[in-house]
Amino acid sequence: MSAEKEAIRRRIWRLMDESRVSRFPKPVVGRIPNFEGAETAAKKLAALPEFKDARVLKVNPDSPQAPVRRETLLSGRILVMPTPRLREGFLLLDSRKIPRSALGKASTIRGAFRYGRSIGIDDLPRVDLVVAGSVAVSPDGGRIGKGGGYSEIEYGILRELDLVGEETPVLTTVHDVQVLDWVPVEEHDFSVDVIVTPKRVVRTGRKRNQPEGIIWNRVTPKMLEEMPVLKELRIKVKQGIGQAKS
Repeated sequence: MSAEKEAIRRRIWRLMDESRVSRFPKPVVGRIPNFEGAETAAKKLAALPEFKDARVLKVNPDSPQAPVRRETLLSGRILVMPTPRLREGFLLLDSRKIPRSALGKASTIRGAFRYGRSIGIDDLPRVDLVVAGSVAVSPDGGRIGKGGGYSEIEYGILRELDLVGEETPVLTTVHDVQVLDWVPVEEHDFSVDVIVTPKRVVRTGRKRNQPEGIIWNRVTPKMLEEMPVLKELRIKVKQGIGQAKS
């Protein structure tokens, strides 16, 4: 299945370049690809009831979701942003504590480090809405990321800490060419409830349950060293805080 997923990624990356809908940063290979119309998709997402009902949003740090992070801050909400590859854990940005003139800058990775604050797992708030980046998605809620597994780990951390639940909506913004009829899904993959493109909103009506946490028997010592926040969680789980999944 991993090979099948990688073939789909390669196809999408190539298609986006050939269709001239990909944009900086390039090359898109190996990335959650940025796309033409990302700002339009973000505004569509911000008009949805899931967004309007949310106070705290967790949004991935990739370029195509920067407009979503901007909409989150401009609307006065709290943004939880994982740092790239989770190397420095999570950042929390409270729009009420950031000058309005700086909210656009704060939605970038560099700006988030400047205007946000680093938080440990004990300080993570409950999340009302998760926005994930995707390479490919399907109308039934299937999702493929760039292959590093970081989004799944981020979701798993929040689930272990009971900061998201089965009812917490998961949304993604993508270009229309990234929506396929079907994508393969594995045990550790979460699904999306709503797909937002520059042209449409797709409610998946997903029937598959979300992963209930970290699948610890797949976590390697190298992963623990490269992601200190995961190591911190592992210690807490061993102490009986959280629910380890094996």
